[in-house]
Amino acid sequence: MLRIEIPGRDIYEIAHLVCDVNGTFALDGELLPGIAMALNELKPFLHIHMLTADTHGKQKDHARVLGIDSHILSPGNEAEQKAAFIHQLGSKQVAAIGQGANDSLMLKEAALGICILSSEGTATETLLNADIITPDIFSGLALFTHPQRLVATLRK
Repeated sequence: MLRIEIPGRDIYEIAHLVCDVNGTFALDGELLPGIAMALNELKPFLHIHMLTADTHGKQKDHARVLGIDSHILSPGNEAEQKAAFIHQLGSKQVAAIGQGANDSLMLKEAALGICILSSEGTATETLLNADIITPDIFSGLALFTHPQRLVATLRK
């Protein structure tokens, strides 16, 4: 668990990191180089979950390579399913990362929502529901290994 106190906002006690896969960890169905190493740095502090519609049908392979929890959504109402997953974990203990339209509600539901700018594209509604926007997944994940970046960005 990571405890992060942000002046003028709140004290965050983040136990879970929930991430989209396609456009976030992967591009065109292929994991981004270096993503496994970046996630391994966070495993001692956070329970990491992948939450995906499995657009490219490679999620089982991704889960095996990354060694983190994987949840495949049912077709339809994917944004609502993602938000419900966050709620089920306990929203106040969850940070979420994504960029697609079906990530919009999970970023809004999570205590901390991070939208990344992706080569695949970034949905405007997701951008608007985020607490923070980062240029890529690696910058988003680094917020948890360098939590003072969160403080610097979110303090009021």
